[in-house]
Amino acid sequence: MEEFIYKKETFEIIGYCMEVQNTLGFVFSEIIYKDALESEFRAAVLPYTREKKLQVKYKEKILAHKFFADYVCYDDIIIEIKSTDKGIIDEYIAKILNYMRVSGCPVGLIINFGKKRLEYKRLVLS
Repeated sequence: MEEFIYKKETFEIIGYCMEVQNTLGFVFSEIIYKDALESEFRAAVLPYTREKKLQVKYKEKILAHKFFADYVCYDDIIIEIKSTDKGIIDEYIAKILNYMRVSGCPVGLIINFGKKRLEYKRLVLS
């Protein structure tokens, strides 16, 4: 069986997300979960950048407007935080895939704190 990239790191991040979910529950807005997750990352000395500004290239030209990833961990794992009762929908998957392509991050995680049980989806660009 082929080993997937950043397996240890993504499990570690998901573990911190579970800790946040178990502590806070599922009733808060995204910003609260982002703050709590940042606290976990700091305590663990996990390498991360919050609200990382990323450029978009179009036909070899860098566009004027940027986008901000919720988190980029280990310089290669982009994380999108959600807090919705809709769950992880196709729109969120498409969004993070675009973010991954633009940023060059080979791994993406969508984390949804908006349900009773933490939801997550791991994506890998090949």
